[in-house]
Amino acid sequence: MRDGENDSCSCGFDSCSEITNVSDWMKDYSKKAGTKGFVIGLSGGIDSSVMACLSVKAAGRENVIGVSLPIQTRKDMVIDAERLASNLCIKLVTINLEKTYNETIEAMLQGGIVINDIVQANVKARLRMTALYGVANSVNYLVAGTGNLSELMVGYCTKYGDGGVDVEPIGNYYKAEVYKLAELMPEIPNNVITKAPSADLWEGQTDEEELGMTYDELDEILKALASGISSELDKIDISRITKVEKMIQAAKHKNNPPARYIRN
Repeated sequence: MRDGENDSCSCGFDSCSEITNVSDWMKDYSKKAGTKGFVIGLSGGIDSSVMACLSVKAAGRENVIGVSLPIQTRKDMVIDAERLASNLCIKLVTINLEKTYNETIEAMLQGGIVINDIVQANVKARLRMTALYGVANSVNYLVAGTGNLSELMVGYCTKYGDGGVDVEPIGNYYKAEVYKLAELMPEIPNNVITKAPSADLWEGQTDEEELGMTYDELDEILKALASGISSELDKIDISRITKVEKMIQAAKHKNNPPARYIRN
């Protein structure tokens, strides 16, 4: 972190304090769990980059493993992940799942399964999480999730994929707040902060296009809904609020434990 910097915004968000608070929480959680460190899937995106920096602050660079998991991945995303790992001086493991992914999709096709973009994206996410847990189990580390509040609230994650982790340290921070944290992390390459957010699920995919709105708009609506203040809600197009409310409702199964039948 840059010495002497304290990034407070008009809403009272203090990035420097939050970085300390989250990393301290991570350190304590890992200790109580009897684990030694953290494993993070490095995608070359903003969320995983912030999580890698927080993990190093919490556990030390010697107790953090970054994992690159290319499956039809853009070269620039791989390069950004490698650059971040180098800047942080953490171990980077590359597990190429391309062959495994292709064989899985082919087996599904042979089984008569209709394959579309969503099916392919979810298979990628679940294969990656399988690999991450393989790495974590081998060294008694926790798998640190990279989900932020904006995405988790509306279910922009894969159940038992990127949503299936041990801890979600930035899971209560809006996307804009994640960027605020990143501004105090000089190890993160500048182009990671400035490029359009993308899960790189298919060629040309961007998060905001898939969500159907910008992160700024999503954050504004989520904050207004959380506040319950009618004057804040009245400033926003009701159709956009309804859209987000439907997304939140549909995402409940992702944010809650699997439902169980309650016996009489």
